[in-house]
Amino acid sequence: MASLRSPSSPSDGYTRFSDEFANSSVNNYGSNVTNSRTDGGGGDAMGTLDLGSRSSLHTGLHMSEDEHWEMNYHEAAIYLEEGLNNEKFDSHPSSPEELPAYLRVHNPWYHGLDLLASLVLILLAFTEDPAVPAFELPVWAHGTIELAALAVIGVELHLKLKWIGVGTILKHKRTMLKGITLLIMVLEAVVVLCRQSSHFRVTRALRPIFLVDTRHCGGVRRFIRQILQSLPPIVDMLGLLMFFVVTYSLLGYYLFSEHIDNGHFKTISDSFVSMFVLLTTANFPDVMMPSYAKSKWYALFFILYIITVLYVLMNLMLAVVYEAFTRIEREKCRALLRHRRAAARHAFRLLVSRRAPHHVRLRHFLGLMRHYAPHYSGLDVYLMFKQLNQSGTGGLSRQEFANLYEVFALRWAPQQARAPWYADSFLEPLGRAASVAVRWPYFEYLIYALIVGNGVAMVLRVCQAAGDLQDSARLLCASWDTWLFLTLFLVEAGLRMMASGLHAYLESGWNVFDLSVTLLALMGAVLLSMAPKLFIVVMFRPLRLMRLYKLKKRYRDVFGTLVLLSPLMSSAGCVMLVMYYFFAIVGMELFAEYDLKNCCVNTTVEDFYKFSENASTTLGYYYLNNFENILTSGVTLFELTVVNNWFILMNAYATVAGQFSRIYFMVFYLFTMVVLTIVVASVLEAFRFRIQYKRSTTKRDEEKLLHEEVHTNWDEAQRLGVGGDMADELRQYLPPGVDVTFIGSRPRTKEVLQRRMYQSEIQKWLAEEDENEGMPPSTTLTSSEDMLPPPLIQQPDTGNHQLRPGYQL
Repeated sequence: MASLRSPSSPSDGYTRFSDEFANSSVNNYGSNVTNSRTDGGGGDAMGTLDLGSRSSLHTGLHMSEDEHWEMNYHEAAIYLEEGLNNEKFDSHPSSPEELPAYLRVHNPWYHGLDLLASLVLILLAFTEDPAVPAFELPVWAHGTIELAALAVIGVELHLKLKWIGVGTILKHKRTMLKGITLLIMVLEAVVVLCRQSSHFRVTRALRPIFLVDTRHCGGVRRFIRQILQSLPPIVDMLGLLMFFVVTYSLLGYYLFSEHIDNGHFKTISDSFVSMFVLLTTANFPDVMMPSYAKSKWYALFFILYIITVLYVLMNLMLAVVYEAFTRIEREKCRALLRHRRAAARHAFRLLVSRRAPHHVRLRHFLGLMRHYAPHYSGLDVYLMFKQLNQSGTGGLSRQEFANLYEVFALRWAPQQARAPWYADSFLEPLGRAASVAVRWPYFEYLIYALIVGNGVAMVLRVCQAAGDLQDSARLLCASWDTWLFLTLFLVEAGLRMMASGLHAYLESGWNVFDLSVTLLALMGAVLLSMAPKLFIVVMFRPLRLMRLYKLKKRYRDVFGTLVLLSPLMSSAGCVMLVMYYFFAIVGMELFAEYDLKNCCVNTTVEDFYKFSENASTTLGYYYLNNFENILTSGVTLFELTVVNNWFILMNAYATVAGQFSRIYFMVFYLFTMVVLTIVVASVLEAFRFRIQYKRSTTKRDEEKLLHEEVHTNWDEAQRLGVGGDMADELRQYLPPGVDVTFIGSRPRTKEVLQRRMYQSEIQKWLAEEDENEGMPPSTTLTSSEDMLPPPLIQQPDTGNHQLRPGYQL
């Protein structure tokens, strides 16, 4: 959250705001805001005419006009934060009494505390019965820790309810679910502490709800939202899939139930389980062979089934999910754009004045940025204003102000700073020499030749028959050729750094990769020389060979797609971990008491669970796949995800726990199939997006997309009203009488690239929005287009009042 000042007294929100304002008027980019008008009644009527819309946070407070402007800046910054974080406006604070709770909950320190409490709750599964032996705690200890963590989350929820209200919670399904879960868990924790023993607590599986609701897991929430939005077509396809599974199960029962040696179809339930498992091919061809032995024609039944459900319906479901995912991705882009424009519209209305009802002046833009992004320098804010003000009128129109989010990511530097970093320094001779070496036409070929030579040397070392593993590892990763190639690679990295500078060098992902793997290989060589049995470090030296994949365009596209997918993949990974946690807790509550050693006598999976104290058979280690604690449960669930022989584990628990236990394993498979299908769809969409982007965008177009130019001078800054501390700061960069060009650079993110790919759609969306509004920005205090409260201070009915002379906005 931006640096929004917390009130001194929570009773009225901003009773002591004038003191805060007086302190904030120092070093505030020279906003020309004074605190001279403090008549306690909001200033005289002449002064209040300069104000535009009134902030809803003014209600019941007596302030001077300057203090009212500060409140407007404050609320406008809150609107922009809500637009940035895609928060609904119905939870916007609407009175001074609600503001303290809002500020505390949106404090970065509280965000961290909330995240810590949520993680502690999840990690308690390691200490609770059935616990991991190394982390087991007594009941009173983990129960107390659980109540403390729930108390932190409860305080956050209480503060949130103070400003959104209990009635509004029905519109916030996530908050309502969080509150119900919190209440249940508090009651259960109290019961555990009173009884000093755990009971059947399957609700522990809901703990990830608190983690997902934290500010730091916004990407996870978006991915879960996409899963929920993609569910309708998935459910439709699953219904069709299950229809064929049931139909073939019924047919298989009537065809094979009389085959004595085929136990997969003895009953209708056995037939359904066998065909459901066959959907994953885990039991193929075992399920077919007894009937195939009686007649070769029975193979047609299984072949047609696999072709229908696996190669047709499963791939058709992927296609349907991909289409839905692509549509949802586009709609998400549209919704986010419209939400941010709505936030900018709310903020714009709070920043316009009576003197300039259609434009936001630099002074008010500075006041906004002082609250929204106080870490920006005065130069950054001035250049943002200049970049937005394409009309050159000296004020931001509503259309210009709506582009505010696009300039926040820009990082500015004077154009002359793009000269070599070593210019006019004592390192200039070395920098020039390094630049000449790097620009040598055959430099890249030489580096690739070194990489190939490194690979050849590794192959020769592997082919040498060493006496033992230690000697083999040392020859591979700590021999003289290793040190030679690592030295040459470090020289290469040093030359590139000297030529381009450290910052420019680290901007390249390939440079970061090269330097990282070189340093890792160097560290591995040192560690292997000191600890010969540390074999894990042998993987570092071969990693440098991955640079060769850059030579082929297809591999570059793959790696570029991975970069675009990295945020989404991290969110998908978190969703998978949350799902694993949920099913692990449920599995422990259901199956932790069962021992699978020698569990399945006289069944088809008996050999897999044979155990003896002396030795077990090659197949007899399946008893280790159990739910005795959270760690082993996670490993077991991963094996179920791979689906290879997963029915062996399901059949074992069906034997010891009952046939209904199969439902747990089948539901887990369906959940993993849905999530992984959406992950595959997201990979396909990202790869298609990158290919289309590369085909439609030239290097020059991309350079224009990622960089902006602003031309300005000192005289223009003075005309815009720059003064105070900001003027002192700008004098360092804007010498009088000299035009200076600044270059703004933005990161190459998918959101930025989407603005290029969806350019025509964005223009259409904006045109539809403007058409729906059907009016220019309102200049009255009770605008019908913005859902903001009317002003507290009514304007006089007569037009005799004049604006105070000399008060320039």
